[in-house]
This record gives sequence, C-alpha cells and structure tokens, in this order.
Amino acid sequence: MSQVEIPWQNLSEDALLGVIEEFVTREGTEYGVSDVSLAEKCRQVRSQLERGEAIITWDEETLSCSVMPLN
Repeated sequence: MSQVEIPWQNLSEDALLGVIEEFVTREGTEYGVSDVSLAEKCRQVRSQLERGEAIITWDEETLSCSVMPLN
C-alpha cells in the first residue's frame, strides 16, 4: 500500500493549513457555480476533517499529501 493516513491533529497549524490550501487550489477542485473564497474553502475542508468526513493521506510513490473525502 502506497498511501497512509495522517491524522490531521498530528500536524502543526501551519502544516495543516498548507495541506488544505494546496488541496483547495488544485486545478479541477469543484465547488459549484458560486464563487467561494479561499478562506471559506479552507474552512469547509477543515470542518470535514474535524467531523471525520475526510482524511489526509501521504502517498509514498508521489511523496505528496492529499485530502480524501470519505463518502
């Protein structure tokens, strides 16, 4: 398995914000037709992490973090 879960609580505030910001600014991330600010997108993702609706993963092959929704 090349991906491992990283508990968001284990990251520093700066690292967590960096992972979230990188995720929401990725090309192709869809938030619908309404214009949503970067700050609001980050708040939404953080709330999903806090509620257990998403996780942060580390991919050993690409050496990168990502946020993955748990649908």
